[in-house]
Amino acid sequence: MMMILGGSTSKSLAMDLANVLGLEFVQAHTKRFPDGEAYVRIDRESLDKEVVLVQNTYPDGNLVELLLLLDAARGLGADKITCVIPYFGYARQDRRFNPGEALSAKVMLRHLEMEMDRLLTIDLHKPDVLEWFARAPAKDLKAAPAIGDFFRGHGIDLVLGPDKGAVGRAAEVAKIIGCESDHLEKTRLSGTEVKIAPSYVGAKGKRVLIVDDIISTGGTIIAASNELKRLGAREVFAACTHGLFTGGAVERLRGACDMVVSTNTLESEVSKISVAKVVAQEL
Repeated sequence: MMMILGGSTSKSLAMDLANVLGLEFVQAHTKRFPDGEAYVRIDRESLDKEVVLVQNTYPDGNLVELLLLLDAARGLGADKITCVIPYFGYARQDRRFNPGEALSAKVMLRHLEMEMDRLLTIDLHKPDVLEWFARAPAKDLKAAPAIGDFFRGHGIDLVLGPDKGAVGRAAEVAKIIGCESDHLEKTRLSGTEVKIAPSYVGAKGKRVLIVDDIISTGGTIIAASNELKRLGAREVFAACTHGLFTGGAVERLRGACDMVVSTNTLESEVSKISVAKVVAQEL
C-alpha cells in the first residue's frame, strides 16, 4: 500500500491528495527548539513500504525539515519514497550569473537525490534543472489544468501570459476554458514611459485572466492590470501557481485586479486552487 505523509508546508495539498487517491494521510509532527533547530517525528510504529512525502523547500528551514522527514520515513520502514515538492526553493538560480556564485538549483537537487526514489515538482521556473536530478526519476507537473478548471464558468474571454515565455501556459489554460490566449508585450515609448498591452488580441470589453508561474511583489501584474483596464478591459483576474506574495502583495493586487488566486503549492488566504488531481494523476 501507499500512504501520504505531510510535512509542515502545503498541508491542504497533502490532505487533498490523500482524499483524491483514497489513501491514508499521516501528518508529521514538527517543531523548533529554542536555538532554532528543527525537530520532526512521525507518530507511528511503522509506515507502508511506499510513501508519498509532501513538503516544500522554501523557506530554508523547510529544506532541513524535508531532509529530516526523509530519514524518519526510512527509519519507519519506507522502501520507496516519492517526494512531492510543490514549490522548489532555489530552483531559479540555474546558472552562474556572476563569477563566484553558487549554482543553487544543482546543489539542492544533487543533495536531495541521495535521499529519495522519485521527485515530482510543480511548475518549475525552468524545468530543465531536473536534469541534475540524475539518480532517480524526476518530473515537473503543470498546474494549468487545475487553473483552467477553476476559471471555467467565470466568463473569461482572454487569457494572457505576462511575457512571451509564458505563451504556452496561457494557451493551455485558455484551451480548457474555451477562449483566446495571448501574451503581454512591453513597448518602451520613452526613457520613462512603457506601454504594456496584449501582443495580438485586443482587451476592450473583455474579461481578462493573467496567468503566471510565480507572483512575488506583484508589480508586473498590477501594472498590466491597470493598463488593461485603461485599454477597456471589463475585468482583470490574476492567477499563479506559486503565490509568494511578499511585502503585502495580496492587498496591492486586490486594489488593481478583480480577483487574485493561487494554487495551494504555497498556502495563503488566496490559495483557492488545488493541484491535488494533477499530482494524483501522475502518481
